[in-house]
Amino acid sequence: MESPEPNQTIEASDAPAKPGLRQDLAVLMKVRLNFFVLITTFFGFLLASRGGPFEWMKLLHTILGAAAAAFGSAAFNQLMEVDLDARMKRTADRPLPSRRMDPLVAFGIGWVLSAIGIIHLAVQVGHFAAYLTAATIAIYVFVYTPLKRVSSTNTLVGAVPGAIPPVIGWVGAGGAPGWEAWFLFGLLFFWQLPHFIAINWLCRDEYESVGYKMWSNGDLTGRKSGILSAVFALMLAAWSLLPALLGFANLLWTLLGPLLALVMMALAVRFARDGERTSARRLFLFTLLYLPVALLVLTLAWRVRA
Repeated sequence: MESPEPNQTIEASDAPAKPGLRQDLAVLMKVRLNFFVLITTFFGFLLASRGGPFEWMKLLHTILGAAAAAFGSAAFNQLMEVDLDARMKRTADRPLPSRRMDPLVAFGIGWVLSAIGIIHLAVQVGHFAAYLTAATIAIYVFVYTPLKRVSSTNTLVGAVPGAIPPVIGWVGAGGAPGWEAWFLFGLLFFWQLPHFIAINWLCRDEYESVGYKMWSNGDLTGRKSGILSAVFALMLAAWSLLPALLGFANLLWTLLGPLLALVMMALAVRFARDGERTSARRLFLFTLLYLPVALLVLTLAWRVRA
């Protein structure tokens, strides 16, 4: 075997190392993104447990089942979008489009994890939690993912599976699927819309280039995206008043819940006015901050009902 030329040796040593198997699996399963799924599942379980015994093992089984299902559905999502991921700079280095992972391996991971998640929840937590998890996977994989190529309403549809995890946690703890569970669903649903609109606008050039249908497509000034974000943030503020009307949260949430959403709306209005990437980024970063802060405030304000 011939030894490499000196300049080839330097180039090889300076080249960035390829991600290892652990990193590829984390990307395939969207571990960072799905961390939010686990957080919201945990808070749903925590809120449903207020005033009663806290079942730590049941929480663990709920988190494990939800995590496995979320990781599995992420693998299916990337399998279905591998052709488009390969054409976008931000996703081209994922394990499937870069061909570091065989699609059959990714399919097996998705299938096994999804099945384990649903079955584990059915056996260790309850059938209703398993049904909700199966519905989440079905909507995310078979409705939302293909719809991204067809209609901009995919953002609304995609917010549905993203809003179910706290309800999984709620019923996993034994909570009845009443107004409290619907409130948690709505809170996550309305929160996601400004969050994803900001992402879509920041990445609109790549999304448009591969054919994804997004509300931000063609919105060069950011006005449309900002107005939509402001409208959904206002809906979130209005939805945040529901606990006060139905009596399952105290004055702390009644004041701070809508206020947090109105701050989000103000950032969206500013983005609509100036159309700057910095304004869109501020909106996006605030949506990341909003969720843990709102859930913590809600936990402190939650009333135990007889």
